Amino acid sequence: MAARTTEKTHEAGGCYCGAVRYAVTAPALVKGQCHCRACQHIAGGGPQYFMLIPPDGFAWTKGQPARFARADLDQPVTRFFCAVCGTHMVTQRPDQAALVVKVGTLDDPSRFRPHVAICHGAAPAFHSVPPGIPVFEGLPVGREGR
Repeated sequence: MAARTTEKTHEAGGCYCGAVRYAVTAPALVKGQCHCRACQHIAGGGPQYFMLIPPDGFAWTKGQPARFARADLDQPVTRFFCAVCGTHMVTQRPDQAALVVKVGTLDDPSRFRPHVAICHGAAPAFHSVPPGIPVFEGLPVGREGR
């Protein structure tokens, strides 16, 4: 995976209606875009743009999110969303402590630049990847980038 960034991070974000807010106070471990089918469903068709944040660098600052995990899966991710407006803000995988923060929920997502594209094997032709970033057909566990 991409190397840990060193820039200072103080980001804030939240849901569409403002009922749930969060703060990010640690540098992202990874900044990327995910093209898997689950992310396409959650995003409404496009890839998910995300930052992988260590758990001690993230805090809910207003309200509490609702949670959802698919009961039909052995190792489901937990999705954190606003129960009022439905905005999906964070995902947590059962195999990692870091949180997957959805960039579109940041107050200022304009500074985000993905460093990697993952699960690109599931991407439809209209998904674009910025030139020059590593592209992985699946998760980059085996570094199978193309």
